[in-house]
Amino acid sequence: MSVAELRQPSRLTSREELVAARRIVVKIGSSSLTDARGRLDQACVDAVAEVASSLAARGTELVIVSSGAIAAALGPLGLAERPTSVELQQAAASVGQALLATAWSRAFAAHGRITGQVLLTESDVIGRQTYRNVRSALEALLELGTVPIINENDTTATHEIRFGDNDRLAALVAQLLGADALILLTDVDALYTAPPREPGAERIGTVEDVARLAGVNIGSVGSKVGTGGMVTKLSAAQLASTTGTAALMTSAQRFAEAVDGQDVGTFFPAHHGRRRSRLVWLRFATRGAGTLHLDEGAAGAVRSRRRSLLAVGVTRVEGTFPAGVPVDIAAPDGTVIGRGLTSFSSDELRAMAGRGTHEAREQLGERYRRPAIHRDQLVVL
Repeated sequence: MSVAELRQPSRLTSREELVAARRIVVKIGSSSLTDARGRLDQACVDAVAEVASSLAARGTELVIVSSGAIAAALGPLGLAERPTSVELQQAAASVGQALLATAWSRAFAAHGRITGQVLLTESDVIGRQTYRNVRSALEALLELGTVPIINENDTTATHEIRFGDNDRLAALVAQLLGADALILLTDVDALYTAPPREPGAERIGTVEDVARLAGVNIGSVGSKVGTGGMVTKLSAAQLASTTGTAALMTSAQRFAEAVDGQDVGTFFPAHHGRRRSRLVWLRFATRGAGTLHLDEGAAGAVRSRRRSLLAVGVTRVEGTFPAGVPVDIAAPDGTVIGRGLTSFSSDELRAMAGRGTHEAREQLGERYRRPAIHRDQLVVL
């Protein structure tokens, strides 16, 4: 497959169809890769690699999004638990990333498979150009028959270490690659109607719409060696399924059963109707670098999905950003109603705000007759 092609997912709607998936992104959390002392558990890595290698042998392309870099370093560095300071987390990640990459390489080598380490931050899959670069690099690795091992680059990241999680990263990678399935491996075997240890808790086998779980007590806290929790996994599953990639959440111990289509874990069927495109990327893979606040007329035009955003409708520009980046679009009450790629920098937009096209062209120059955001570069949220 040429790296220039944009692969569309198969849109699997039942867990039995998982056996037909030809491209799978597997995310495995820190708690599933470490032992009780916080050390990287090579046996767990080996077990996941064995199942993944069996999938690769039948022609399925695999991408592993692996947590565990910081956790892998806790034992060797003599740390009792995950550090709280960013500096120590970065140092631990530096040590742990090498240990983690070696562990995966050793595990897959036992099955004749070559791995490639890919360290990403969220900005790598948000920036328009870096998004394409990451996709091309991963497609090339898959063409070569390797298993890309992706981790968040916690050594240099700061925001990501404090608030990030590899669940979201895995969902973004699945969307970027047009994966048929996203498998989220964690330390519980499924989503339950209550914490699994509570009497009466029942497994939720299938979730058609994450919004319908509003009244379910799913919890939100991750393990002592990780940053995620059930909330982040549900968010990742929703992102994936909405963009055409089926998702399944289960424990690492049930990985083989899950990809064999057996009735384990919680399945999120792929939605139909939305193709992978740049606007899908804009909706799900970006955060606005700033915000354009609009008057009522401009907000209505954006909501209609038919018109470009003109500077005359901009009442205030929030943030500092260059031209060509994603920015949020807010209604007069502050509600974010859209996102788009701005044609101008924040300074230029402040100079243009409230001016009509003719006035902007006369006072600022010919290039300022363009819309602030063209309708082809805008998505309603």
